[in-house]
Amino acid sequence: MERNLAMDVVRVTEAAALSSARWMGLGNEKAARQAAVDAMRLALDAVPFCGTIVIGEGDRDVAPMLFIGERIGSGDGQALDVALDPLEGTKIVAQGRANAMAVVAIAEQGGFLHVPDTHMEKIAVGMKAKGAVDLNLSPEQNLQNIADAMKCYVEDLTVVVLDRPRHAELIRSVGEVGARIKVIQDGDVSAAIATGFPDTGVDVLMGTGGAAEGVLAAAALQCLGGDMQGRLRPRNEEEVERARRIGIKDVDQVYGIGDLARGADIMFAATGVTDGDLLRGVRFFGGGARTHSVVMRYRSGTVRFIEATHRFDRRPEY
Repeated sequence: MERNLAMDVVRVTEAAALSSARWMGLGNEKAARQAAVDAMRLALDAVPFCGTIVIGEGDRDVAPMLFIGERIGSGDGQALDVALDPLEGTKIVAQGRANAMAVVAIAEQGGFLHVPDTHMEKIAVGMKAKGAVDLNLSPEQNLQNIADAMKCYVEDLTVVVLDRPRHAELIRSVGEVGARIKVIQDGDVSAAIATGFPDTGVDVLMGTGGAAEGVLAAAALQCLGGDMQGRLRPRNEEEVERARRIGIKDVDQVYGIGDLARGADIMFAATGVTDGDLLRGVRFFGGGARTHSVVMRYRSGTVRFIEATHRFDRRPEY
């Protein structure tokens, strides 16, 4: 991939963030998400590539836009696969809480694991703990291995876990070994990516969340040199069958980061919708707004934080 499309794709995440941020705290999840979807779909038409969505809003029969298999882009340039979430944290925006983002990742064809709409057990860490995670081990063993790799005490680690009843035992185990626990309501993509940045104060993500979000997080952590493992956790037989239909034979398989997102040209862009550990949310002012984004490329290892000012009396760049 000769061109750094991530700089084009960040305009897409900016557009989705600007549109959905208007709905912050207004209690309307559907409107917030639809605003993000509409803006992202329009902006994607200007990206100079032949894209195919492999992680998106769902199957074609349930998602009229940004559905899995949809062709996007200008039609010029290389054929690439796209994983996206127009609004990672729909409920977050509706309730005016932290860590909502608009997210897009791109890779060469076949670069992203195709996953069904189900849950995934995950563990994610930054570069210092690369190679130290194993979903077949207990949380206690993983935390000790992570602490050893990071040359610190387990008590120095901060572990992020989604606030779900299914995580009661996990939270108890983490607490018993003395690691600090940060419980979040939603937004585990942001939390997983935050492990790749030492100044966020987040060292480990543990627990079960969305499978699609796992692939997006893996794309970002590949660019950051971090590590991650995932294992599908279907909630019923229908989800097991859905996994088999897309070619997954063993739903208990543990996927490494290279299984979830692979290739030399992974690119990732995210724009904050609401304030979070990693990105600031959209700031509106008279006649415009400011956005805060992160853009990464695996090939070069480049990570850029971009603060942009948007004037509403001018035509958007895309």
